[in-house]
Amino acid sequence: MSEIKSPGEPFEPEPTKNETFGSETPVTGQTKMQAAWSSDVENAESTAQVASMPTGQIFQQIYQPWNGTLNPRWMRNWAILRHHVLGIVSKGHRPWNVPTKLFIFFVVIASMTDAAMALLFGMIGDTTLYDIWGVNRDNMYGHVMGFFPRNILWYPIIAALLVGGMISEDRANGTSAMYFSRPINRFDYAAMKFLSVGLILFFVINGTLAVYYFVDILVMGKGWSWIIDTFPMFMATFLCGIILSFTYTSIGLALSSVSRGRFFPAIGLIAILMGTKSMAAIIDGLFDKSVLYVISPYDAVAHVCQALIGTEMTYDHPWVWSLISVVVMNGLALYLLANRVSSLEVTRE
Repeated sequence: MSEIKSPGEPFEPEPTKNETFGSETPVTGQTKMQAAWSSDVENAESTAQVASMPTGQIFQQIYQPWNGTLNPRWMRNWAILRHHVLGIVSKGHRPWNVPTKLFIFFVVIASMTDAAMALLFGMIGDTTLYDIWGVNRDNMYGHVMGFFPRNILWYPIIAALLVGGMISEDRANGTSAMYFSRPINRFDYAAMKFLSVGLILFFVINGTLAVYYFVDILVMGKGWSWIIDTFPMFMATFLCGIILSFTYTSIGLALSSVSRGRFFPAIGLIAILMGTKSMAAIIDGLFDKSVLYVISPYDAVAHVCQALIGTEMTYDHPWVWSLISVVVMNGLALYLLANRVSSLEVTRE
């Protein structure tokens, strides 16, 4: 038994056996440092001097920088772009789901109906039906900006399927860490995401437009005078397709950047396009005022395209107001996209 000490004397613990290594060292509540780190200044390498131990292994860990040559900036950006775009048609890239691929294929085939009808009636020589389906200002405008079924069903749904998880899944799953841990800045990241969605929409809208125009030239054997007369109209329509693709992409990616799932950006894009269109149509029907169409992305772009192509105007307010609306909507969407991408962390949020 321990003897009782007076209150003024310091307490010293009794020595006990250390059963860990079988030695009789006193257990005093203190530990011994068995490894001391030292640094070699010349080689800038850290090593450990470890004391002898009964069991175990000793590892030496040395960190050295990688002195290889990085790929150029355009090659890194091309890797992001092809990862998304080529996933539509080939494996080894972004795994787009089967419904998305099938719907894009369906829209491409359905958008070729104008070219198919012009080809059919041009071959059988029916001029009356050919005039209905052939190239003219109204048909060129309708091929890109036709409200039904193109801009009420096909193009918004394609944009919604594409932007659904473009950025939101990177934010939710921490995939942004894979991008930003490499020499990829946030501008390149956002630009390649934007270009990926915009290119797919561009191929669907403007690709089928080009096929429609050139099939008419080949089938009907149009001469240079006809081409010179219609080519400016074709280029104006081509520009309208670019504006439409840009607007849908900017709004969709802005929604994707504030979400962490695929559902909200897709439904949000369709709701914005269809909701603003319906609201403006109701106000126009009740009060005979078309100015509220400036809040509708589709109608604002459609009004600008009517002025560019030179077809009949279907809106009462000046088309410059719609042009300002298109610029403001794209500016706000791009600002939101840039702000959210700049807040992406290099770890999972």
